[in-house]
Amino acid sequence: MRKTAGWSRRDVLVGGSAAIAGSTMSLFVPRAARAITEAEMFPTVETQYGKVRGVEWNGIKTFKGIRYGASTAGANRYLPPREPASWTGVFDAFDYGQIAPQTPTDRRSHYSGLILWDRQPGGIGEDCLVLNLWTPSINDNAKRAVLVVFHGGGFASGSGNTIGFDGDQAARYDDVVVVSVNHRLSSFGFLGLGELGAPPEFKYAGVAGALDMVASLRWVKQNIGRFGGDPDRVMVFGQSGGGAKTSTLLAMPGAKGLFQRAGVQSGSALRLMTQEAAVTSAEKLLNVLGIGKGNIRDLQKLPFTQLLAAQATAQSGFSPVIGTDALPHHPFDPVAPPESANVPIIVGYTLDDAALSMTNFDLTEEGLKEQIGKQLGPQADRVYKMYRDAFPSVTPYLIQARIATDRRFRRSAIKQAELKAAQGTAPVYFYTWEWPVPAFDGKFGAVHGVDVGAAIHDFRGAINGSGSKDGKQLVERFAAVWTGFAKEGVPKSALTPAWPAYDADKRATMIFDVDTRVANDHRREFRLLWDELGATTAGA
Repeated sequence: MRKTAGWSRRDVLVGGSAAIAGSTMSLFVPRAARAITEAEMFPTVETQYGKVRGVEWNGIKTFKGIRYGASTAGANRYLPPREPASWTGVFDAFDYGQIAPQTPTDRRSHYSGLILWDRQPGGIGEDCLVLNLWTPSINDNAKRAVLVVFHGGGFASGSGNTIGFDGDQAARYDDVVVVSVNHRLSSFGFLGLGELGAPPEFKYAGVAGALDMVASLRWVKQNIGRFGGDPDRVMVFGQSGGGAKTSTLLAMPGAKGLFQRAGVQSGSALRLMTQEAAVTSAEKLLNVLGIGKGNIRDLQKLPFTQLLAAQATAQSGFSPVIGTDALPHHPFDPVAPPESANVPIIVGYTLDDAALSMTNFDLTEEGLKEQIGKQLGPQADRVYKMYRDAFPSVTPYLIQARIATDRRFRRSAIKQAELKAAQGTAPVYFYTWEWPVPAFDGKFGAVHGVDVGAAIHDFRGAINGSGSKDGKQLVERFAAVWTGFAKEGVPKSALTPAWPAYDADKRATMIFDVDTRVANDHRREFRLLWDELGATTAGA
């Protein structure tokens, strides 16, 4: 069993009280309301693989680094996930497990600090099929709704360990169970070897990371009841790359029945990687490594650090590959996936999603016009006037962000909602978040990720106003409908107006702002604009 680094149960029960007694600051340490036993402080649950021991913090029981799959290193690399070995004794689930191998990203930007992307505890390695869990109670058949969050970072980076996915607040205030998941990324999870004529065991190498997610949901199905959750009320969701992963799961036959609702936040993946594109990406990586197509198994012998370096050199993109029975088709092209026809979903975006990658904060009005001209040619004047007339007081920086958001994030989200509504078997609900982030003098607007903390009732971070009145109120509204949806399949709350399902006629949209409200066909003229220009300006 794992030896917990830094502290032990004895440290807390014995050493902690001694330290407090000897401290001049003991006046500021809150005292326990009653005596607490070791079993209460360190709750133990028996899973299908063995016992796990967590920690209780003020009524919420936290379990970190629980294995739902075996290590993916060596002979398991690129293969479908395997079950972890059972254990005897008790596994101390006190610390985060490993995050998946990933190429380091530049985390120095203001935006990275805003979303706390620089916080990825747990070390890095291929023993990364782990999950974290927060619950109000255990072993009591409470049958609470379960929120399973898949992290952002595209299909290339990030983890469920980041502080932005701490589920304590949702468990505490909304009486739900929260699970965050780590899984394989980039070439480790989505390398199209099967399409290269590799040995048959590599058939699913292009969807290995997606199969990891299915395995995590299977673990939830089989074990969550012991953690106070209801296996028949599971909601999967994610933002950005997490939304793309949720979109992917909606199209996977193996995930059918493992979740009953879904939420896609600024990550509507309509299409994934084709087999032809996967072959090109895989060939680039093999060429950098000097490995021929007839020696694919040599990839399993290399240290993961060498593979990461080669991946960075190859400059290839890796995402789930369609075309096997595990992922037979694109998620939402040409229609909504039949695999999840009976699953209701929420789809949304934020007004300034695209600001996440923009750093030209000093953009001038003339610079904005020049930029639009380069992108849109003869349509530039028309587009500029529409946006400037609609948003007369915002900066040129945010005008460019709104144009880019509408062309990419909003257009994909609307298309996903349209296709789900057209399927006609389960409702889809649509939202936009328009409340601007006050941090960094408000320069980011309603930026990508502002709705992440809101989904798990966390208003503490700068991106949600650091507990400001408006920020806290918006988070509480969003969390209420989000967890209400997880519980009942309908996003309703006394804190918000009634939220009608989306359809092609009314296009009901919940707008999260200081004045949270529902509007039909919100910003209709911009939807029609990009319906008209989308095909002729795609990729501009």
